[in-house]
Amino acid sequence: MPEMTNLGHIDRALTNISTAYMQGANAFIADKVFPIINVTKQSDVYYEYSKADMFRNEVQERGRGAESAGGNWNVKVADPYYCRKYAYHYDITQEEKVNYDKPLDVDRDTTEWLSQKMLLKRECDFSSKFFKKGIWGKDITADGTTIKKWSDQTSDPVKMVNDAMLEMAENTGLKPNFCIMSPDVFYALKNHEAIMDRIKYTQKGIVTEDLIASLFEVDKIYIPWGVYNAAAQTPGFDDTKIDMNFLYKGNMLLGYRATRPSLKQATAGYIFAWTGLEGASAFGSRMVRIKMDQLGLGTERLEMEMAYDMKVVSSDCGTFFTDLV
Repeated sequence: MPEMTNLGHIDRALTNISTAYMQGANAFIADKVFPIINVTKQSDVYYEYSKADMFRNEVQERGRGAESAGGNWNVKVADPYYCRKYAYHYDITQEEKVNYDKPLDVDRDTTEWLSQKMLLKRECDFSSKFFKKGIWGKDITADGTTIKKWSDQTSDPVKMVNDAMLEMAENTGLKPNFCIMSPDVFYALKNHEAIMDRIKYTQKGIVTEDLIASLFEVDKIYIPWGVYNAAAQTPGFDDTKIDMNFLYKGNMLLGYRATRPSLKQATAGYIFAWTGLEGASAFGSRMVRIKMDQLGLGTERLEMEMAYDMKVVSSDCGTFFTDLV
């Protein structure tokens, strides 16, 4: 039971207001960037075609009556995906059901609270899997000297991105089509003199996500606003001992992603969602209600579960920029 000084009963409670800090779905991007593949098995394999064999120019002129040139391509089994199950629960006692006054609704509040927990878990996994150094084809660190930070007005963000796009396209045959940038990077660009100078003659003359996407020549820019509390839980209602942080900070990912899962298609990442479990929906998520009379007559457990694996598929389809501000 949530710890309340009056045991959940509020004298003359106002039924039209309450306060809670809830992050909207638009603050998270884990379900928006990479194609989601619904799988019926917890683990399986997929195949990877050799990039070298695809891009080698081997066709030769055929002489009269001569054999044509021929060749071969190579395929290997990629590292298998494995959808781990993640779960979190809350036990609702009979006392809570009968003693709460409106606007408190223990079933609704628990469902929303668990949903927030699972969305945050999913976003933390996405950030740690895709938004860091050492996993993509190239890392570019703005050290402030040889590579200027974008918070430096003398830097040239557009040229830096253009150079990275040319390099990736030359290495993969694919032009990058998306960016993920942290909010502080977006605001550094929004207030950058070079960016404002480029768009001053546009209709609005205001730096927006769409205008930056147009300048960078990508289809979509994602700006995740998710935050988390790094402080440990303390007994009782105490919002003074918190450590709030953005999940994404100071960095940007430039990459190519497929619009949908398909055969013979390179993509920076895929998300495998185990939807083969009974009742599972997007991201292999499901909510179950379990009787827990052993914890007290009438006690019910609301448990939310997700099962997924997030995989970097083609690492050379990503360039990661760090310390941009």
